[in-house]
Amino acid sequence: MGRAFEFRKGRKMKRWAAMAKTFTRIGKDIVMAVKEGGPNPEANSRLRAVIQNAKAANMPKDNVERAIKNATNKDTANYKEILFEGYAPHGIAILIETASDNNNRTVANIRSYFNKCNGTMGTQGSVEFMFDHTCNFRIPKEGLDAEELELELIDFGAEEVFEDEDGILIYAPFNSFGTIQKELENRNIEILSSGFERIPQITKKLSAAEVADVEKLIEKIEEDDDVMNVYHTMEENEEE
Repeated sequence: MGRAFEFRKGRKMKRWAAMAKTFTRIGKDIVMAVKEGGPNPEANSRLRAVIQNAKAANMPKDNVERAIKNATNKDTANYKEILFEGYAPHGIAILIETASDNNNRTVANIRSYFNKCNGTMGTQGSVEFMFDHTCNFRIPKEGLDAEELELELIDFGAEEVFEDEDGILIYAPFNSFGTIQKELENRNIEILSSGFERIPQITKKLSAAEVADVEKLIEKIEEDDDVMNVYHTMEENEEE
């Protein structure tokens, strides 16, 4: 298996954000999708993908419909996606994806987390190059063979296709998202969820004490309402 498989396996061992925060993040995704491409999922592929993710997260249909309706209101906050970069203690690179309606607040908060936890906030481009920006799709495994599907989807940009207990996962470069989404829809293959991830090209193994130092910073960052995802170059410990 490749790096996407190992990355996914490691991420699954970690704690996930509370359901309330998951719904908040999906709500922001809906607003950004509607502002970008309109409220009709049939004509807005990004919104279609967010609705699939909402369903996968068991977000009530009423909440989704209300979020779409609210997003069309011109008074609704317009979230801007901002990427922050820096270093945690012990040389671990940190990449933070945020969606904020107040850039000054978000910058101040992220900087304070680095300062309080002996990290260093970096400049644009200082660590982003250490991560591969990927897209992924999760589809049902019934009636499909992962190896066969991988061969068929290579021409559409797929790099890794593998099976786990949740279904079949497809990984590809970030810019292949629309092409693969369209091909799966053309084949009438149900997309259970989809998204984007940043996979570290290399990881660093730390001692238990050093891991605790890095986790302290990551936890502070993840608690921030503006933060959508946090990625790092620390080697994941499956025993955690």
